[in-house]
Amino acid sequence: MKFQAPRGTRDFLPEEMAWHSHLVDTWRRVAIRHGFEQVDGPVYETLDLYKVKSGEGIVSELFHFTDRGGRELAIRPEFTPTLARMVAERANALPRPIKWFATPNLCRAERPQRGRLREHWQWNVDILGLDSAVADAEVLCVAIDFLQQMGLGPEHVRVKLSHREVVRFMLSRLGVADEKMLEAFNLLDRRDKMSGENFTRGAMALGLSKSRVDRFEQMCRRKYSCGNVDHLRRSIAIEEPLAMLDALDEQLTAFGISDFCEYDLGIVRGLAYYTGTVFEIHEATGTERAVAGGGRYDNLIELFGGPVLPAVGLGMGDVVLTNVLRDKGLIPQEVLPRPLVFVVAASDEGARKVPGVVARLRRDGHHTRFSYRSTRNLGKLLREADGARARFVVIIGDGELQLKHLESGEQSSVDLEELSRRLHFPAGA
Repeated sequence: MKFQAPRGTRDFLPEEMAWHSHLVDTWRRVAIRHGFEQVDGPVYETLDLYKVKSGEGIVSELFHFTDRGGRELAIRPEFTPTLARMVAERANALPRPIKWFATPNLCRAERPQRGRLREHWQWNVDILGLDSAVADAEVLCVAIDFLQQMGLGPEHVRVKLSHREVVRFMLSRLGVADEKMLEAFNLLDRRDKMSGENFTRGAMALGLSKSRVDRFEQMCRRKYSCGNVDHLRRSIAIEEPLAMLDALDEQLTAFGISDFCEYDLGIVRGLAYYTGTVFEIHEATGTERAVAGGGRYDNLIELFGGPVLPAVGLGMGDVVLTNVLRDKGLIPQEVLPRPLVFVVAASDEGARKVPGVVARLRRDGHHTRFSYRSTRNLGKLLREADGARARFVVIIGDGELQLKHLESGEQSSVDLEELSRRLHFPAGA
């Protein structure tokens, strides 16, 4: 019988795993330098946790099961419900603002396609307990910092910003009833995945005339650069809901990330729990799904039994991000760990000394490898060390040790006691 990995999942061989580790390590490093603390939770939760946030309809999208005690559980499809549960349980004991990040693996029972698998890893960055635009801007700032670390600039990715209350105002003015708002948001969220004919049909089912659908479509297709909120205000003749965007616009400029950002009222994020600012990060040509998305969810912690607590967060998945980086030639070529030193034996007597020298170097904190081959042909052994991308080779013969720097070709005798000191790289390199 031949076995394969389940559909929608991935095997990580050494090169793929090295890239994955590099990606997750960079997520972690960037988040920490922005003052976020790492958390995680269980890989499965009670099914009701996801129903509370997303309703009964979410069940068909989950891998769920009943345990031996008759409890209904589900493998986590996202991290936000776990975060909300954790904060709700401990809210009174946590310092404010709460700045947490996580890098969980997640599973969804959906059809695999480009940019979306059944299992993926995600970077979640959240700030809770702060209701000012500083929090929204800081979440975007940490995401953009990471993207820049990966070589992506404003010519490669765009942060598209909107506000749910602005879109609600526009829909209401066009004639969408309050009870149809969530349906309208869901329709807008799926707009780019639908034909124009199907979108128009769905919009008319909300009570909009064809002319009003066209008008709304035009408004949502228009983009406004950062620093141009007044133009947006004049275009839609609205004041109050734009106050938050005024404050956000100021913070985006202050954090130095406004070049990445634009206002796009077609962004609504269909999920019901968003309450204000929403955003998505897209590859500039629009050929991929969103690299990341998020927004304000000021009522969610209360929904899970906690206090009223303003919150804003962002999620970035590894699948679309890797596609974008690969397409732009930005996947690092050398992410596999590189050995500092490779130990070879030029004689049978030297071969007996190899384990002791290797163990000594490893105890000193050096990434050390050695040859498992029985040959004493030094040329072949040096080619093996070069193939492993080692920086140094230790050659053990009948007497003294020789240390060879592979790049420069420099070679000299060395005593075992001074070997680690002679390796001109930090311990642990």
